[in-house]
Amino acid sequence: MSFGTGLSGLNAASKNLDVIGHNIANANTTGMKAGRAEFAEMYAASLGAAGGSNGGIGVSVATVAQMFTQGNIKVTGNNMDMAINGEGFFSVQMADGSLAYTRNGEFKLDRDGNIITNNGAKLLGYQTDTAGKPTSVEPVPLNLPTGKNIDPKTSTELKLTMNLDSRADVQTVGTPLTAANKEFGTSLNVYDTLGNAIPVQLYFVKTAANAWDVVSVYQPTDPPNTPATETNLGTISFDPATGKPTLPLTLSNIQIAAGAVNATAGLPAANIDVALNFGDPTNPAAATVTQFGAKFAVYEVAQDGYPSGELTSINVGEDGVITARYSNGVSQANGQIMLTRFRNVQGLQPVNGGYWQKTQASGDPIIGQPLTGRFGLIRSGALEESNVDLTQELVNMIVAQRHYQANAQTIKTQDQVQQTLVNLR
Repeated sequence: MSFGTGLSGLNAASKNLDVIGHNIANANTTGMKAGRAEFAEMYAASLGAAGGSNGGIGVSVATVAQMFTQGNIKVTGNNMDMAINGEGFFSVQMADGSLAYTRNGEFKLDRDGNIITNNGAKLLGYQTDTAGKPTSVEPVPLNLPTGKNIDPKTSTELKLTMNLDSRADVQTVGTPLTAANKEFGTSLNVYDTLGNAIPVQLYFVKTAANAWDVVSVYQPTDPPNTPATETNLGTISFDPATGKPTLPLTLSNIQIAAGAVNATAGLPAANIDVALNFGDPTNPAAATVTQFGAKFAVYEVAQDGYPSGELTSINVGEDGVITARYSNGVSQANGQIMLTRFRNVQGLQPVNGGYWQKTQASGDPIIGQPLTGRFGLIRSGALEESNVDLTQELVNMIVAQRHYQANAQTIKTQDQVQQTLVNLR
């Protein structure tokens, strides 16, 4: 027995206590992965030594392994919080331009609209079109348009889903429309190139058995007292046996000339030309307008234009696509979060702030989209808790304490033995 053996045990036990203390201290750290001290026995090299004749000389800490098990997912309700459920890391760009990886999804927005961590690192992802499809595989810092409005969109198509009452009386379309002609109708706004809303009414007048005229109406406001502009867009004919429209549907577009509503203000700013869409024009069964023996009803009015709008909220899907919602009711994809994995996660180098960086041992990063390959999914409005098991760590701490005391006892015993030898007369 030697002092060195006991001293190595004290050092190993102390290191183990350091690791356990670090785990306990970070039990509430988002995305933290617990460590584990792993020990290795040591032997003195001896020429010609064989079998069990070579006694051990103590213990060393072979490595501090990281336990990359899944932590519990905690719902927070904050849309900027994100948790990875499954394999992968968030990729971030540090202030010095270097790359780092984290499981901590406590993200914020900076004044420029960048999605950042608490340390200011920028979250990386892919650029997408407004439908959420990636337009590039080059990772870039994700940015939301917080400092500007989105551009307006001119109306080009109007989708209608409705039923026209087959029991309605036949009428003659008046010029202008009579009060009786306006029994069945709906209203909507169409938008010009600058996002100005132009009110339009659509009226449906039964002019013959199984035939309905469609009339668009808009009211000029300048000069004052200008009569409403009415345009007959054509006739919808129905098959009396099915209540479905007969083909082809040849309806004119809703057209409003530039300046026709308010000449002084120049509204609309440019010509508006809106096509009417009643479903598949080649398939009567797929038509969205019917003539059944039921009350007149409009089930859907949807046109594709909108005014400008400001960002109001964001939502992140399980596939990492960031959807931005605007004050004009429009939702658009604005990038996709990418995930990164490594063939050897134990080779990653932990650094301050809850980050890891790649090393030669970890291998090069493998990047991809959530829910593809071996990558996990992203939970918006949630965080991944530390995977530290406090109960287990407290038990481990008691065991480590006993190991420390036992190794101290071996040194004390060795000292007593040597003292006995010194005291020989």
